[in-house]
Amino acid sequence: MLGLVETRSVSPVFVGRAEELDTLNDALARAAGGGTSQASSTGGEPQALLLGGEAGVGKTRLVEEFSTAAARKGAVVALGGCVEIGADGLPFAPFSTALRALRRELPDELAAAAAGQEEELARLLPELGDTGTGRPDEEGMARLFELTARLLERVAADRTVVVALEDLHWADASTRHLLAYLFRTLRTGRLVVLATYRSDDIHRRHPLRPLLAELDRLRTVQRIELARFNRAEVARQIAGIHAAEPDPAQVDEIFQRSDGNAFFVEELAVAAHEGCRTGLTDSLRDLLLVRVEALPESAQRVVRIVAEGGSTVEYRLLAAVAGLAEDDLIEALRAAVNANILLAAPTGDGYRFRHSLVREAVADDLLPGERSRLNRRYAEALEADPGLVPADQRVMRLASYWYHAHDAAKALPAVLDASVAARRRHAYSEQLRLLERAMELWDPAPEDVRAALRPAGYTDVYRAPDGGDQANTALRYLDLMAAAAVASRFCGERERALKITKRALRLLEDEDDPLLAAWFWVQRSRLVQAKARDDGWKELATAQELVRGLPPSEVHAEVLTNVAGWSMLHQPGAEALAAAERAVEYARMVEAREVELNARVTRGVLLVDAGDIEAGLAEMYEVKEQSLAGSFTHVAGRTYVNLPSELEAVGRSLEAAGILEEGTGFARKYGLLDTEAWVWGNLSDSLFSLGRWDESAEAASNALRRGHSAKPQGTAALCLANVALARGDAAEAGHQLAAAHGYFGTHDPMPQQWLPLAFIAIGVAASEGRILDARGELDRALDAGIPPGTQRYGWKLLLAAATAEADSRSLPAARQGREEALERIFSTVKRLTTGAPIWVAHEKWVRAELQRAEGIADPDTWSEVVTAFERLERPYDLARVRHRLAEALLTAGGEDDRDRAIELLRLAHAVADHLGARPLADAVGLLAQRARLSLRQAPQQSPAADPVQALGLTSRERDVLRLVSIGRTNRQIAEELFISPKTASVHVSNILGKLGVSGRGEAAALAHRLGLFPSETLGAPTAG
Repeated sequence: MLGLVETRSVSPVFVGRAEELDTLNDALARAAGGGTSQASSTGGEPQALLLGGEAGVGKTRLVEEFSTAAARKGAVVALGGCVEIGADGLPFAPFSTALRALRRELPDELAAAAAGQEEELARLLPELGDTGTGRPDEEGMARLFELTARLLERVAADRTVVVALEDLHWADASTRHLLAYLFRTLRTGRLVVLATYRSDDIHRRHPLRPLLAELDRLRTVQRIELARFNRAEVARQIAGIHAAEPDPAQVDEIFQRSDGNAFFVEELAVAAHEGCRTGLTDSLRDLLLVRVEALPESAQRVVRIVAEGGSTVEYRLLAAVAGLAEDDLIEALRAAVNANILLAAPTGDGYRFRHSLVREAVADDLLPGERSRLNRRYAEALEADPGLVPADQRVMRLASYWYHAHDAAKALPAVLDASVAARRRHAYSEQLRLLERAMELWDPAPEDVRAALRPAGYTDVYRAPDGGDQANTALRYLDLMAAAAVASRFCGERERALKITKRALRLLEDEDDPLLAAWFWVQRSRLVQAKARDDGWKELATAQELVRGLPPSEVHAEVLTNVAGWSMLHQPGAEALAAAERAVEYARMVEAREVELNARVTRGVLLVDAGDIEAGLAEMYEVKEQSLAGSFTHVAGRTYVNLPSELEAVGRSLEAAGILEEGTGFARKYGLLDTEAWVWGNLSDSLFSLGRWDESAEAASNALRRGHSAKPQGTAALCLANVALARGDAAEAGHQLAAAHGYFGTHDPMPQQWLPLAFIAIGVAASEGRILDARGELDRALDAGIPPGTQRYGWKLLLAAATAEADSRSLPAARQGREEALERIFSTVKRLTTGAPIWVAHEKWVRAELQRAEGIADPDTWSEVVTAFERLERPYDLARVRHRLAEALLTAGGEDDRDRAIELLRLAHAVADHLGARPLADAVGLLAQRARLSLRQAPQQSPAADPVQALGLTSRERDVLRLVSIGRTNRQIAEELFISPKTASVHVSNILGKLGVSGRGEAAALAHRLGLFPSETLGAPTAG
């Protein structure tokens, strides 16, 4: 091995780039919390930067200069570069390299940050341990990304860390996705993430182009474009290389020839210094090759071998491929290093080109047969001694070498092995690319090679139909298509997945394999739902027909589980429960433990919805414990969503909130983003019920921020709308309602969506006095139906509609159609289930509101409602029905009921004031004012301090004068104060006499002149 050799062509003087370096240093300072060292006591915020520029413009030199300066300021710098093997990128290569560097610099800190997640994070950093062996799932990649973000945040919690990722234009899709995720989600930590790319390589169809466009839209990402040098900067660069002032004519010639590209300035300056004419060749590419061709033949041969080996080639691998005696190889390498064509790799165990432009020029100059021959020799050397390359690169590089050697017999199994490695790393985009290569190689590969391949390991997404020994089952082309369909779905390439499944089902028309066909139909069901094209039932029904009557199998169990799950959400009821029962039974028969647990969650939900509450809850509690014990993370996550949701449905909000708070930690620990969003949304519901509205709104905001799919975000928007509506902000409620509609879309309607949407819409319309619109919303919701098991949403809907009708009873616009609306509500009430105390209470409440809508105020009816809610964990609902009972007592009760009414109003007002429920507080205050009741005991005042009493007016006369002063008639005064119009007239006459005025107008003017009733209190509810 050779050590580092001084490079004559690199200027020891850093030229220009002051503005760009200032931008990077400013980002470093912001990340450090405004200070310049890791010891800064002020926490900073993560910084994201993109550095672009054409090849050779000086991106790497700028990164090196910045990294050196950052290290001097106390930052920990971790560099990672995208690795190219032929035309292939290694999955997550720059992140693996950067994390490895962090581990070297901060071994204890990184170990502490990764604690508990080593199995998952080992997909990026194998040194942390073995990766999990569980089956892949759709959240796997998002989970890995989330855990990586949290790892970096923890490592950078009390020190400044710079992660620099170079050559993003070579990045694999998984690396691009992870970088985008980090740029979007990093929120804490003293972290700078810097990525570089070649701007001149980003053509219209380059895969990096959409990512750059996406990142441009993020305000948190700074983009730096590195321009070419001007003439003065070129002159300083040449002076640095030559250690002397250059001849101006030579500067002009090199500047014109290089056009200010820093790398070509170096090459041309060296050529001039060595006596070569800068115009010797027709192109700058030729200039690079001239320097290679000036090497001894053995050195040229080694350079060509390195060019085809990848970004970096290990010394031992190079020796095996070159076949030279060690002394000859060393001499050849020394010549290439002295010529500044090759450099020792930073790790010290291999060689790389000084600049990728030189490597590309050499590789492009290889003959087609020469390229394939070199790849074969690399592959043969690696097969003979797998230890020649790092273990985490071995499988991928072997697959690439054999593929580019154009040897289908060797390439097919190697590519399949690489696809498994990619899947285990959650690099599903690379898995898909490799599986597509395998399908490309399938026909060219010899029959005996294909016959020797087995499904086990390669296509675990689909098990053998008979559940038998896959060691004796040959791998089929359709098995590859199955794996490719799942990989496409997992990496977000859903359109490709649809095309793959469509083609597979066409091929299956000529095959007798109903189980595999059913499996593909299940995939299509998921895909059409995810693509917002349909609800997926047609595809599931087709799958169900295909497996009907077949012996039990895992596919059969999965089909039934999916059917039950779909029915639970779309058509809950007896048939859905029967499907869940069959799914559990079939899964147990074939010992598909995860499928069984998943089906049992569905069964538990459906049991609760069917009225068998305790059995259903017990089922879900048991599944929760078993899935946690068995490390079935996906199923456990589902129990943290569905179990508390059902507890909330039956009114056990406090119990639900406890499980949900535990669930947020579980979902965050395992990076289950959508699960976490669902948990936050359900927690928002339970906190609202418990009267913790500020926390409820915060939980809903967390759900919006954490979720990466639309439905949990739609649920969160509904939670925010509910809080806004209860607090009297109809505009905000309407805004969140519109957002929820947008999230849910129209392609996949579910009762758990359309009923809450209608509930909020009715509330918004009623609060704005639009009773006809409220009725229209109710009609549409009831036309869609309230299926069995959705009473939790149905009762709230009917209550909102009945309350709107009661509140609008005096509106002329509400008269037409009132009887039909009330009749429809009443007939729906008679059909709706009341299987839990919460819904018994709601039934009583809805019936009481229907009576109120008919003008009936029966204290006994409302007393029953209050008694029902006093047993529940619903402070806001209890406050509302107490207000209505107080109103009924004051309207229809006797004088003896006033004390009870004021106590009810005080309790209701205290809750409304605490929650910020302005409409309820206003209603309670107004009722108390009209009834001459004080909501809290006012301090005693001396007669001299009260001008009203000084005028000789009684308390009742004071109330009447106040209403006179704001223009009320005797009838209006009577209605406000619950007295007869005749009594009001008597009070007015007495007031006129005591004030010594001749009429109502003079009395009002006197009251205003004396300031008896300040304007800010007129018409406002009495607060005490």
